[in-house]
Amino acid sequence: MVKLQEVEDEHFKEKPTQPKTGAVLESDEDDDFTDTDSEFSTESYDDAVPEDETLYDRITALKDMIPPQSRHKITSTISSLTNFAKSTVSFGGKTLWVLSTSAFLLGVPWALALAEEQQYVQMEREQGMIKGANEMLTPGAGAANDLTNLEGQKEGQPAL
Repeated sequence: MVKLQEVEDEHFKEKPTQPKTGAVLESDEDDDFTDTDSEFSTESYDDAVPEDETLYDRITALKDMIPPQSRHKITSTISSLTNFAKSTVSFGGKTLWVLSTSAFLLGVPWALALAEEQQYVQMEREQGMIKGANEMLTPGAGAANDLTNLEGQKEGQPAL
């Protein structure tokens, strides 16, 4: 908190030695003169300011300078802005949670099924390539096997 210290001026400490009459004396003119080189020392000012006072303490001490109506408007505006920010962040977090869990629950199984389907397609291609390579190496061998299968069926062997 701010601590006030009363400093008396030297002008008021000294009592006049001559009573003032209506006439202006030279000493009266000197009393009105203010010197820019004051005898005020900074030591007394440093003693008046507490060392443990923070910036927050100084700002809160200034609150009496603002009228109560203005203070109420300022606090209500700040309160409504903070409430809006809190609700926006809360809603955004909940929305992000719903979207991420939905993506995991629906997206991961779909990605696994797609990868499995691609493996089947790749395996069929490899088998087709192997079959084509075997036909190139032994032409007609596949056809001969087909003929023997057909002849075996003619002779009365059951087809499996």
